[in-house]
Amino acid sequence: YRSVAPELAGLREQLVRATFARDRLLAELPSMPVSRSVEPRPIRVLPRGNWMDDSGEVVEPGVPAAFRQITPGDGRRVSRLDLAEWLVSADNPLTARTFVNRLWRLYFGVGLSRTLEDLGSQGEWPTHPELLDWLSVEFRETGWNVKHLIGLIVSSRTYRQSAIGSPAAEERDPENRLLARQTRFRLDAEFVRDNALAISGLLVADVGGPSVRPYQPAGYYAPLNFPKREYVPDVGAGLHRRGVYTHWQRTFLLPSFIAFDAPAREECTANRTPSNTPLQALVLLNDPTYVEAARVLAAKALREGGASAPARLHWMFSRAVARPADPHELGLLAGLLERQRRRYGSDLPAARELLGTGASPLPADLPPEELAAWTTVARAVLNLHETITRP
Repeated sequence: YRSVAPELAGLREQLVRATFARDRLLAELPSMPVSRSVEPRPIRVLPRGNWMDDSGEVVEPGVPAAFRQITPGDGRRVSRLDLAEWLVSADNPLTARTFVNRLWRLYFGVGLSRTLEDLGSQGEWPTHPELLDWLSVEFRETGWNVKHLIGLIVSSRTYRQSAIGSPAAEERDPENRLLARQTRFRLDAEFVRDNALAISGLLVADVGGPSVRPYQPAGYYAPLNFPKREYVPDVGAGLHRRGVYTHWQRTFLLPSFIAFDAPAREECTANRTPSNTPLQALVLLNDPTYVEAARVLAAKALREGGASAPARLHWMFSRAVARPADPHELGLLAGLLERQRRRYGSDLPAARELLGTGASPLPADLPPEELAAWTTVARAVLNLHETITRP
């Protein structure tokens, strides 16, 4: 009777509307496929690798006999949860040590043990074993709190040292394994690009979302024939997202990343080996991303850097390397600026061609020849060793 009673008509309509709104909300929520647990199938040792021969011994889940064994208290079959708990148990310090060592490498350029991918008896002995042990225990006992661990590292006196050491210390310990000073090391490939975009103000710092497609040479995907692919760069914010969101097509990663030693995703790479090649300088000077970043940085310098050329050069230089330019550096940049002013002042088409690089709007209130000259100076500043090196 409640489904037809006239006095309940309003409540029934309210229920229908609420049910519809709930179903519509649930339909909009992203979902992830979840597998259901079923009875595991028997796994056998395959005689001579013959997968059709099922006469071999049945084996159960477990860990190699050299390690502490996983022994569920109720006698049940070992599960993935048991393995996860075994990895982070108090009597297995290797997991915490490995994480701490890799995190240390991010902030000092090299781990306390140089071996990131095979830490243990096969790896290099840590230069500071007590420090590695203490950080590992602190990391575990604070609930595997990564932010706490990072805070400990970056607030330490060791991290806050200057990268400029004494000649005697550098001669004794050229690789700074004893941590007598801060370590200088080149940024990783993704960070080199992010850094240039951040200096220019183009970097889009949004978190999450699908992969994006920045500028890439035409025809780069031509060897991919099954099926044929054509790379179409994004428009708008997708061109300036952080490097971690860049689309990779199998082994065809962004060419500028290859130049700065980013590995292809064919195998796990725990540690990147940096190189120093002329190709990297050519990328910083000519890749559309960096030319566009230089143009936007030049426009900012003309608008926000001050009224005079020296003030603008100081502003641009300090924005890129976080320190003021010394007189010699300022003189070199001023000389470059004057030469480029003469060049583009007599060749306006070349100025317009340079300024046409990139999708960012071209400022209408700045003379093209002046902006092109300052863009060239900005390209030189973004190409500095100090700009792409973490001091």
